[in-house]
Parts: sequence; C-alpha cells; structure tokens
Amino acid sequence: MSALRHVAGESFHVPSGIYLLSHSVGCLPDNARRDLDEAFFDPWADSGSDAWPHWLASIDGFRRELAAVLGGEPEQWCPQPGVSAATFKLVSSLPRTGRRTVLISRHAFPSVGFALTGLEAFGYHVQFVDGDPTDLANWRQALSPDVAAAVFMHVHSNSGLLSPLAVLVDLACSAGVFSIIDICQSAGVIPLDVAALGADAVVGSCVKWLCGGPGAGFLWVDPRHIERLSPPDRGWFSHADPFAFDIADFYPAQDARRFWGGTPSIAPYIVAQSGLRTIGRIGVDRVFAHNRQLFDHLRKMLPAEWADRIDLSGRGGTLCLDLGDCAQQAERLLRSAQCRIDRRGSILRISFHLFNTLQDAEELASAMGSMVKALNLS
Repeated sequence: MSALRHVAGESFHVPSGIYLLSHSVGCLPDNARRDLDEAFFDPWADSGSDAWPHWLASIDGFRRELAAVLGGEPEQWCPQPGVSAATFKLVSSLPRTGRRTVLISRHAFPSVGFALTGLEAFGYHVQFVDGDPTDLANWRQALSPDVAAAVFMHVHSNSGLLSPLAVLVDLACSAGVFSIIDICQSAGVIPLDVAALGADAVVGSCVKWLCGGPGAGFLWVDPRHIERLSPPDRGWFSHADPFAFDIADFYPAQDARRFWGGTPSIAPYIVAQSGLRTIGRIGVDRVFAHNRQLFDHLRKMLPAEWADRIDLSGRGGTLCLDLGDCAQQAERLLRSAQCRIDRRGSILRISFHLFNTLQDAEELASAMGSMVKALNLS
C-alpha cells in the first residue's frame, strides 16, 4: 500500500516503509492518473481515430516540459522508448568518417553497453574504458584517432560518482569525437542545463528522479548537428510531414523529431509530463538541497566511525555503500526494518528525494546502527 505524502505544494504516492529507491523508480505524482485520463483515455473514448491531434499535442507538451526542466529548446528534444534505443539511434546516425570505435566506461549501465555492441553490424567496435570512470587519464589513453563517439555517464549508477563532464566533453571535442551524456541518474536531482553541458547529445529517462514512470526516454541534440545526422531507423513520425503519405519520398524532420520513428507510444509521455511538471514546479535545486540535508542528518545520527562513509561530495543523489561480503546480510537486515533499498553486488544503494522526511532519515539511521552492531561493521 502507498500513502499520499504532501510536500512543497505537490502530492506523491509513497509506497509503504521507508522508500529510498528514487535512483530506480521515482514515486507516482498524485495528478498523473488524472492527466492520463484527460489526455489519453478521454480523447480515445470520445474521438477514436480523431484523438491523434490531442495525443500529439501531449507529445509537444512533453518536449516543452523537458526543455523547461532540463534546458535546451523543445524542438531539440525527441521522445525515445529508453536510453539504450536513444544511444543506439544517435551513434548509428553519425556520418561515416572511417572512425570505428565507440567508447564507454566499463562501469556504465550495462543496457547502454549492450545497445552499443549492436552497432557492430554497422562496422563499429565498442571499447570499454577500464578503471575509475572519473579518472581523466583513462579517457585520454582511450581517445585514439579511431574513436567516433564517446558515451559518458553524468552519474554512475553503482557508485554515485559524478563525471568531470566539462573536461571529458572538452577532451572529446578536441579529438573530433561525438560526445553523448547519459543523465538518467542526474536528471531531477542534480541541477543541469543540457545546452550548458557542452556535449553533442544527451540521453535520459523520466523513470527515476523525474518521477515520470517507465517508457518515457528522451534524447537532446545540439542544434548544430541535427541536420548532419541521419538515423537509419526511420518511420512516418521522423518524416518532416508525417501525413504526406508518399512512400517514395522520405525527407527527415528538420528538428530532433527525425530521431523518432513509426507510430509512437503516447501514454508513457503523458505520465512523464506529469512528473516533469511536478519536479519543475518544485525545482531541481530544491530537490538537491533536500537530498543533501537528509544525508547530513543521517551522518550525524550514525556512529562517528561511519560518518566518513556518508559522504556525497563528488556524487549524485544516491549513497552507494560497498559492504563487501556483508552486503547481502546488510540488505536483508535493512529490508527487515522496512528500509526500501537495493543492492548491486556488494553495493547498497540509498536515495533521498523531496518526499522523504527527517523521520525517514532517523529511522534509516536507527536501522543502520543496528545493522552495524549485528554484523560487527566498523
């Protein structure tokens, strides 16, 4: 069961227990069901096939909300089913220059790496960059003259580490490498403006900190590059005039819609628009400040020897604790205390969003204190 929690003039359905999983799935905004009814089901019920103008207006709204929360202009954004599809589409659309290597950290989210390996059918080779993904030396060594594109995680999902994007993007630009930034773990908790990041393109999803549910991915492209990129995966909604209906005459949209495709999904983007509007009204800077306030409170409540472990400097909104061989037992103990966290190998992941409270931090601290004693952790 969930409880309706009111914060900053907004309402979220927060699952039972102490919900600490916004790095996985953000909580449902209370207005999302109403928005889905009004913008999706009602036009369908009332108009049947004539609902399309209403539905497409919702997609325009999704693009506007992305621009409002994350920067750029609406025409520079394109809906995508997910980050993997968006990344694949971007790299496969690059002009062929003879460069055949695509770089990504070995610590990146695996699904993106899986998508990139599919580019081998296009003649590309994926190179996984080993070592600390924030160590510039590792990237300098990997940026050979054969590199066509590099994908950087803004925040790494299993460590929380923030990449030094300004320097990484500059390195890529100096080497003539197309740079793509994945903002899945930062959008909605780390204040950012995609146009100010300096990258050639940005990909992300609304399912996490943006509280937009699954299925609403997106990509942003620097307007300098849109016309020179030609996605091989096309459909009538990537056409400049989707309703021209001339099968022998395809010409791509002049904005980021060229990265769209066939008949689009609508419902996920209506739900995501609700999340974007909610986070936009609250302000990402406020989400970030609250996140840090709760982690500071947690640190003060824990034994002194654990204070250094609760350090989010140089990290996103998620505390990633490496507990080695004790991680599985630690997860079990915290979950038995109703702390909704998750684990990746030896790493426990814990996140505070705006709908979390000081009481949540205090109850987590109590559960962690008991965990430390039970497992004899120091």
